Amino acid sequence: MTGMKRWQFWLGLVISAVFLYFALRGLELEKAWQAVRQADFWWLLPGVAVYFIGVWVRSWRWHYLLRPLKRISTASMFPVVCIGYMGNNIYPARAGEVLRAVILKDRHGVPVSASLATIIVERIFDGVVMLAFVFLNLGELANLKTDSGFIGSIQQVALWGAAAFAAALLIFLLAAMYPVKSEKVVNWLIDRWTPQRMRENLRGFVMRFIGGLESLRRPRDAIMIFFTTVLIWLLETGKYWLVMHAFSFEVSFFALMLMNGIVNLTTTIPSAPGYVGTFDAPGIALLMAYGVSGEVAAAYTLVLHVALWFPITLLGAYYYLRQPLRWGKDVQQMRREAPVT
Repeated sequence: MTGMKRWQFWLGLVISAVFLYFALRGLELEKAWQAVRQADFWWLLPGVAVYFIGVWVRSWRWHYLLRPLKRISTASMFPVVCIGYMGNNIYPARAGEVLRAVILKDRHGVPVSASLATIIVERIFDGVVMLAFVFLNLGELANLKTDSGFIGSIQQVALWGAAAFAAALLIFLLAAMYPVKSEKVVNWLIDRWTPQRMRENLRGFVMRFIGGLESLRRPRDAIMIFFTTVLIWLLETGKYWLVMHAFSFEVSFFALMLMNGIVNLTTTIPSAPGYVGTFDAPGIALLMAYGVSGEVAAAYTLVLHVALWFPITLLGAYYYLRQPLRWGKDVQQMRREAPVT
């Protein structure tokens, strides 16, 4: 583990510990565990099934984003996406995103930098849709004054997230629509601010990265990506709704959309592998704001977290072990191609 990665790992552990403290403080953990034991776990089966349909749609979206670079079937993309989820769940700093870019290079020859661009585009659209879920429920959100446990209020978290993702989306759309001007700006920045020995490698990486944004240049394609993203997150909220039926409380589907949006925005904060704490604290706080007891909210959030983490991690590990990454010269070549990762 390099010095930087070690620093990120320990920072993630500290942040997760802080979030867990806020998530569990004041709760009677014995009652929370009792609520877990009394849950009807059969509801997890349709929940997991719906979730995997969402992963398949996510694979189709990535296939669509990659079409300008290389046509790869959705069936071929699905195992790579599962491996990426596995990487995100067991390594810190969302390392699974880089892992699936490297796997795609290894198996299908797509440049790492270009596929990373499509992955970042995915994440930006995910952020925009999650924020749409939040603001669709803005009327209810205005009445939820419960402290989110980490940055003031749930409303403030949503507003900060909106600003960040809106800025990122604007930058990527401009880079996609004006590639020649973007390349000029990039060349100027590289020539002015980077050491001579790094310039050519970095320049090549950034140019391939801009090439990976080609799917955003056509409005119809961008709209298709947006609506596919909406479907992905509606299916994931469907899992939240199905798992809820295993417990003794009920909130609206819209409330779970709001929970899904807030929770996933918060997991963009560095944390321990598996988003420990950053997933749980906002989920428990939001359910408590809707009147669910803290112990039941904690039990539900724990079971939901495990149901989101375990099946996809297991399937990703299976797909990886069937065809593991070829280590050696190929990996060294990939690292040279993506020097910033």
